Amino acid sequence: MTCKFYLIKRKNILAENGHSWIFSNEIDGYDGEYTNGDIVESYTYDGKFLGKGYINDQSQIAIRLLTRDIDEEINRDFFKKKLNNAWEYRKKVIDTSSCRFVFGEADFLPGLIIDKFEDYYVIQSLALGIDKYKDIIVDLLVSDYGAKGIYERSDARVREKEGLALTKGFLTEPFNTMVQIIENGVKYYVDIADGQKTGFFLDQKENRKSIHKIVKDAEVLDCFTHTGSFALNAGIAGAKSVLGIDISEHAVEFCRKNAELNGLSHRVKFECHNAFDILREWSDEGKTYDVVILDPPAFTKSRDTIKSAKRGYKEINLRGIKLVKENGYLVTCSCSHFMNPELFKETISAAAKDAGRLLRQVEFRTQAPDHPILWTSDESYYLKFYIFQVI
Repeated sequence: MTCKFYLIKRKNILAENGHSWIFSNEIDGYDGEYTNGDIVESYTYDGKFLGKGYINDQSQIAIRLLTRDIDEEINRDFFKKKLNNAWEYRKKVIDTSSCRFVFGEADFLPGLIIDKFEDYYVIQSLALGIDKYKDIIVDLLVSDYGAKGIYERSDARVREKEGLALTKGFLTEPFNTMVQIIENGVKYYVDIADGQKTGFFLDQKENRKSIHKIVKDAEVLDCFTHTGSFALNAGIAGAKSVLGIDISEHAVEFCRKNAELNGLSHRVKFECHNAFDILREWSDEGKTYDVVILDPPAFTKSRDTIKSAKRGYKEINLRGIKLVKENGYLVTCSCSHFMNPELFKETISAAAKDAGRLLRQVEFRTQAPDHPILWTSDESYYLKFYIFQVI
C-alpha cells in the first residue's frame, strides 16, 4: 500500500498552489512505510489529495510531485507521455536540432534535465527519485527519439543535498563526446563529457541571435565568453572585429577552435583575462568598443550571497558601460535566479549613474522557450537579458 504523507496547516505552502516541491518542514506526519525514492501520496492537513511523487527524507525538498492524478501510475507509459509532451511543445516553439528537451519542474519531471545535441543526448539527474527511472528514460530516448548516444552529467553539487554521489559517464555504448552542433548559423564543438554543466548553454540561443542587428561593422568586446558563443554570433553577423575574453585558458583555446571551425579566426580573437581586472585597466586607458557584451556566470546561487553578488554585477556593468562608445550598445545578462529582475534592473541603473551615462533600453529578454518559465515554479525563471544603447 502506498505511503501517505500529510502536510501541516499553514498558509503559502507552495505545493497547494501548483508547485511540485514539498519541503520537510511542511510535513506533519505519514501513514505507512516507505524507502527513499519510493512513490508516495501527499495530502493537505484536512485530507485533500495533492499529488503523487517520490520521497527523499535526506533532502530539504522531501517530496517532488510527478502527478496530480491519484489514478495515474508512475511507470514506463507515464514517462513516455511526459517526454512526448515535452517534445511536442519544443517542436512548436524552437529549433529542435539542439535544444533542452526536458527542463525539470517546468516540464513536470522534477529533478530531470535532458539536453539534445543533434543526435546525442545528455541526462542530468538531480534527485534520487529520477535515478530510479533512468533506465526507462534512456530506453525511450533511444527507441522513440533516435538517440545515437546518451551521456550522464549528474555531477552537479546539488546532488549532495539529496545525499547522492556525483556521477558521470556513458548510459549507452561509448561514443565521441566532442560533438558538433549548428545554432543560428554558427558551428560549435560541444564537449558534453567535460564542458560546463551539460557542455553548452542552450538557454541563450535566441538572445545570441538578437545581437545580430547591432553588431554589423562594429568593434565588439565579449566578456566571460566561455565557448565563444556571443563572439561567434557577432562574427557571423558581420562585425568588423571581435575580442572574446575569459579567465580560463582552456576555454580560450576551445573558443579559438570554434572560431577556426567557422572560418572566423581572422576577425574573431580570444584572449585570457580576468574580466574584472582588465575592464578596469582598459577603461582607465580610455579604450572603447561599439558593442560590449557581459555574460558572466551566476555570482550568487543562494539568498545568503545576494549582497556580494550585487556588488559584482554593479562593478562589471560599471566597467562595461565605460567601455562603450557614445551611442554604442551594452548587452548584459544575469543567469542567477536569486538576482531577481527588479534587483538586476536597479543594479544596472546604479552602474550607469556612477559611469555618468544614460541607458536607452532596446530589448529585454529571458531564457529561450525550451527552458520554459512555469509561473507556479519561481525557480524556473532565472535568466535576464538586456540590450541598451549607451548615450
